[in-house]
Amino acid sequence: MTQTVIRGISSMATRQVLADLVDGFAQQSGTQAAIESVGGVDAAKRVAAGEAFDVVILASDAIDKLLAAGHLVHGSKVDWVHSGVAVAVPAGAPLPDLSSEDAVRAAVLAAPSISLSTGPSGVALSKLFERWGIAEQIAPRMVQAPPGVPVGSLVAKGEVALGFQQLSELLHVQGIQIVGPLPPAIQITTTFSAGIGVHSQQVDAARSLLAYLASPAAAEAKQKQGMTPA
Repeated sequence: MTQTVIRGISSMATRQVLADLVDGFAQQSGTQAAIESVGGVDAAKRVAAGEAFDVVILASDAIDKLLAAGHLVHGSKVDWVHSGVAVAVPAGAPLPDLSSEDAVRAAVLAAPSISLSTGPSGVALSKLFERWGIAEQIAPRMVQAPPGVPVGSLVAKGEVALGFQQLSELLHVQGIQIVGPLPPAIQITTTFSAGIGVHSQQVDAARSLLAYLASPAAAEAKQKQGMTPA
């Protein structure tokens, strides 16, 4: 009998926590899952182009768009984890003050180079810089991380002095120092959701995986990766 393997695609932000949870799901259910993690924009494009996946795991708004366009099974969306943004500098660099909105604004203005992700948190930060009225001033110092390339890796190489990315994506990067999360007044929380692909041939198994991702059994793995259960 052929072993069922659930095929999925996710954005890079949830790669590490999904690796842990897929192992837990296999131990609990006996069903294996293979989740490919790529840049979120690329993942959504592949699903929209008709590539077959049993499960699709992306930021909530991206899942909503794929559902609306008929690429995911109606009613299959599950919100499973929240992820907040943290700030990193190269290891050994002075640590900027992040204690307030004004302090973060001052740190951004003082940084010789800044980088944001290409995901939802980067979009929200860009809007924040516009609201602060500094977007044009800092534009020449912005370093765009290519899709799927962690901001933390650019910080570690010394190409970026101040990097903003979800804490989960910074935790395991060598050569950086995580200064801390954004203060509550400007914290950007991304909810990650999952849905079942319309081309899935194993909808029941996919549904079981999504239920596991959202279950209390998954909470510890999420917290270990700097995330919180949805």
